[in-house]
Amino acid sequence: MPSTAVRTRLRLAGALAAVLVAAGVVTGPAAQAHERPGQGKPRATLADLAQRHGRYFGSATDNPELTDAAYTKILGREFDMITPGNGMKWYATEPQQGVFDWTAGDEIVALARGHRQKVRAHTLVWHSQLPAWLTGREWTAGELRAVLKKHIQTEVRHYRGQVYSWDVVNEAFNEDGTYRETVFYKTLGPGYIADALRWAHEADPKAKLYLNDYNIEAVGPKSDAYYALAKELKARRVPLDGIGLQAHLALQYGYPTTLQDNLRRFARLGLDTALTEVDVRMLLPATDEKLAQQADWYRDLTEACLAVRRCVGVTIWDYTDKYSWIPAVFPEEGAALPWDEHLAPKPAYRAIREALS
Repeated sequence: MPSTAVRTRLRLAGALAAVLVAAGVVTGPAAQAHERPGQGKPRATLADLAQRHGRYFGSATDNPELTDAAYTKILGREFDMITPGNGMKWYATEPQQGVFDWTAGDEIVALARGHRQKVRAHTLVWHSQLPAWLTGREWTAGELRAVLKKHIQTEVRHYRGQVYSWDVVNEAFNEDGTYRETVFYKTLGPGYIADALRWAHEADPKAKLYLNDYNIEAVGPKSDAYYALAKELKARRVPLDGIGLQAHLALQYGYPTTLQDNLRRFARLGLDTALTEVDVRMLLPATDEKLAQQADWYRDLTEACLAVRRCVGVTIWDYTDKYSWIPAVFPEEGAALPWDEHLAPKPAYRAIREALS
């Protein structure tokens, strides 16, 4: 440790250097060492790094947190793709039959536009978060088909030209690869999926159209069902552009080691893929060991997407533990995202940067 006299001389030298830099006498590395934050070249964001690979890096968001200025600053800076967590779902957009409300979705589209970000629109057809007027009565096939077509085309037309893609049908299969018994499947049969894609394409021919689900990251019965359906739809020339793999993972259940092979087989069908709702939860409390493992998984997920040309990007399901959905749904689990509840980057954030670099 230097003596008191030496430390005093060092402090005086540092102060003198700062004065000379401010006066313009000193330039180069000495000046760079005394630059204030914001001067010089800004650090590359996750979006910047992903764009070098021809990919996007996005985050979901939701309307309540848009009043948090510190949160929206990071959201607007780090990402180039935004997904509305809830504002475009059926309960929000058509709360009464034939009465549409675009308030929440429009707010997020405007936010994205203000930051020059694109929007992954989510979602048109899902068994959950449906309004009571839809779930509270029985429908004939003709009635429900008309309701479904009107909802899809009205919403897609409203956002025509404003969104990059749509998750047209969300979570259509059970874990064993059978169709989920939704009101749409039970009333209309499996053909509702092709109809939904056709109707969305008619309403906005330029939007990318996806099927989206969880637990389809690995090769298995559920992802096999999507592969078979996608192959059939492509053969019938139904407008399908991609498969969204949500990638809600949990450390206690293991990493999907066949992810890259799975992405490749969908690419061979002529489809894009995307990791659309990524988070990696853990049993609480979080420890350094768990956070390190989580970081490895985020790195591996990112590298898997980069390794497959038609994997177009990664979206995390909000970027901070402060607004994660996990604790409310999975008691005693959480810490799932690359920023903590104080908006500080975690090891997972650095791991993603390393993968993209």
